[in-house]
Amino acid sequence: MPSFRRLLCTTSAIIALALSTAHSFAQSEDPGDQPGLVADDGYELDPEWRKQVVYFRTTEPPGTIIVSTAERHLYLVQPGGRAIRYGIGVGRDGFQWQGLLSITKKAEWPDWTPPPEMIQRQPYLPRFMAGGPGNPLGARAMYLGTTVYRIHGTNQPWTIGSKISSGCFRLVNADVADLFDRVPVGTKVVVRQKPEL
Repeated sequence: MPSFRRLLCTTSAIIALALSTAHSFAQSEDPGDQPGLVADDGYELDPEWRKQVVYFRTTEPPGTIIVSTAERHLYLVQPGGRAIRYGIGVGRDGFQWQGLLSITKKAEWPDWTPPPEMIQRQPYLPRFMAGGPGNPLGARAMYLGTTVYRIHGTNQPWTIGSKISSGCFRLVNADVADLFDRVPVGTKVVVRQKPEL
């Protein structure tokens, strides 16, 4: 009887562990990019992620973009100690980065060619996708330096405020179009992982 009880306890522990692991995996499972999905532009963002003018202290000049991956906000510095703040989706754990770049190219309804590393992680992705409403890059893209990273729109507005991308910064289409119209090629972009003290 003691060995039956031990077997029962061991079996229960294994089942509990398996269920716990499955639950953790389901919570962290990455939905990935969804080519062909048309954005619900009527999706209402949580107030935290909506575009707004905020007080913002920085030594950077007006017109500079500052991305705070920790806060999941992008700031466009304005005169008088203010900034326009946008909610963004940022890189998943392991895909976040920091640095100083500039916008080297801008595109409306950009085409998308996923890099080989992304295709390896998500083999279902197309090798090329023309720009349009179902394109994961959304309505606008601003290319950062000579990297594969961009500030771009999204066809998944509900991902704003989350760690979801492969290193790019996503905004809802209305916000990325607004930012696109405000900044020229050559705009300085500062990417920070931790908030400034």
